[in-house]
Amino acid sequence: MWISKQDFQIRAESFRLNEPMNILRILCGLFFLPHALGKFAAGGLNPDTVGFFAQAGFAPAAAWVALAAVSELLVGVALIAGIATRFSALAAAAVLLVAAYALGQVVGFKWFWGGSGMEYLIFWMSACLLVAQHAFLRHKRT
Repeated sequence: MWISKQDFQIRAESFRLNEPMNILRILCGLFFLPHALGKFAAGGLNPDTVGFFAQAGFAPAAAWVALAAVSELLVGVALIAGIATRFSALAAAAVLLVAAYALGQVVGFKWFWGGSGMEYLIFWMSACLLVAQHAFLRHKRT
């Protein structure tokens, strides 16, 4: 269960697109990249994002935005590359849980994505948890 050197090896089998879980893992990771990059604008932190984080009660908001961007970038790249998948998928789910909490603080706990709800975040978090579960089960067999 513990992390090992093997967790940090990028393997060709992680990119076999005939394996549905590889596709899901890669997509989960890819979706983080625009979210991480969207936290920046005009060479600095996006002021709208900093304002959102402040509204959600995260202080100092700029530091939390930077932490979120780094976290999203790291879990995204790790999921895409298949690095420490068990743990990067759990970390990704945690990032999304915090995002759902923040959204709830700002707009209230709505469900439907089209109405600024957390439906999309919960679905994405569930996909990351499924990737983590698969990785833990696969690791257990080896």
